[in-house]
Amino acid sequence: MKNIDYGIIGQRIRDIRISKEWTQAHLAEISGIEPSNISHIERAATKLSLPTLISIANALGVTTDELIYGNLLKSSHVSVKMIDELLSDCSAEEIKSIALMIKTTKTILRNKKHT
Repeated sequence: MKNIDYGIIGQRIRDIRISKEWTQAHLAEISGIEPSNISHIERAATKLSLPTLISIANALGVTTDELIYGNLLKSSHVSVKMIDELLSDCSAEEIKSIALMIKTTKTILRNKKHT
């Protein structure tokens, strides 16, 4: 059984909150969680309960999978969504270049495994 890395969860919450240009106080208000608890969660100074995780996910407009990403053994669906969001504003030429970089990186990583 893999231990839960609350640091990963806290960092994901912080990253998504900041991407929305929200303060901890704003997230606390929308999620119904004390501002000090948001700070503690983001710093992994406390473990969060399932109801708290769900409240934060709902407030941020994301799935709980997106918040616990990195702790999941099966999380490719989250990775695909993240990649899709990154590519959403790219031109066709940019997507071709990025695809080539991914293919090259994948080859390099797989060759390292075999050496």
